[in-house]
Amino acid sequence: MKIIVGITGASGAIYGWRLLQILSGQGHEIHAVVSEQGWQVLKHECGVGQADLQTVVTYLYDIREMSAPIASGSFRTDAMVIVPCSMRTLGAVANGLSDNLICRSADVTLKEGRRLVIVPRETPLNAIHLNNMLTIARAGAIVAPAAPGFYHQPSDLMSLVDMMIGKICDLICVDHNLFKRWQG
Repeated sequence: MKIIVGITGASGAIYGWRLLQILSGQGHEIHAVVSEQGWQVLKHECGVGQADLQTVVTYLYDIREMSAPIASGSFRTDAMVIVPCSMRTLGAVANGLSDNLICRSADVTLKEGRRLVIVPRETPLNAIHLNNMLTIARAGAIVAPAAPGFYHQPSDLMSLVDMMIGKICDLICVDHNLFKRWQG
């Protein structure tokens, strides 16, 4: 699969980093974009820099590279995930503001009818956040808040992270065995 992954400046960079590791390990073609604040959070929360990311992605674009292939609807992709998604990026996507490559790629993904998964990582949410989530859901995006479950009885932090990444993989039709599914 050909998948776009955007990482923004919201806390929870571990979700973006882990998703990239899983997709890379399965051989998917990954087109990644990280916002300026996303780089800061990746470094602070995960100790991850550009050199680390380049080891797990196929293509890494600068947030200002508006001529990148992923900015065009004629460049076919299977899905896009913005993880974590800041409220700034959520608002921009919800209102059609394509002022950087993450927002433009999301806009293209929506207009082409492709799968867009937005993973907001913020709490509490105000009415503006909720309205923006409703707007992008009505436009065809899937809103998957970073809220891992506990029914798989996680033993550590990575078990919680993997549960959320597994849910994202389910949403973009990527096979995985990251958590034990509910058996009832």
